[in-house]
Amino acid sequence: MGILGSLREDIATARSHDPAARSRIEIVLAYSGLHAIWSYRLAHRMWQVPLLRLPARLLSQVTRFLTGIEIHPGATIGRRFFIDHGMGVVIGETAVVGDDVMLYHGVTLGGKAPRGAPKGAKRHPTLGDGVTVGAGAKVLGDIEVGSWSAVGANAVVTRSAPAHSLLVGIPAVAKPLLPATADAARGMHDWHVDFHI
Repeated sequence: MGILGSLREDIATARSHDPAARSRIEIVLAYSGLHAIWSYRLAHRMWQVPLLRLPARLLSQVTRFLTGIEIHPGATIGRRFFIDHGMGVVIGETAVVGDDVMLYHGVTLGGKAPRGAPKGAKRHPTLGDGVTVGAGAKVLGDIEVGSWSAVGANAVVTRSAPAHSLLVGIPAVAKPLLPATADAARGMHDWHVDFHI
């Protein structure tokens, strides 16, 4: 997919997730989560070139200042990623985020490395496709949250969970995400998007 196609897909994703979105122009001009994602994508490309790593980090810090969202340029983020409201979101360097993931404000995908871990070791979580993470939740360490799972608001997740899990509490406990509660847990997440804008 080209750059223009990717931008359209991002706008359509924001529009599908946020029932308050009135127009594409409002999304482009006023959605800080979208601005942070676009900045991340540029910084991530820069990060791939060793000589551009410092400028990539500086770009991510300017974006944090402007949007309140900090995404390390070394993180790996999939397609149709959406950050709702955004303020206070932190995504660490070795985090891996699948396709169709949605984060609410105040989410941390944070690092936790064991003592003596080698420099550059993976220390941030992996979120499978379709994961939704509620406001204020912290997902910490090199763990995996399986695809189509939901993390409750303010949960602290420190252990891996299988696909289709509901993670709630401090520390979070994984329970099966039942079909009857899946839509409520994911909110607007089981959407059908028209990417032909």
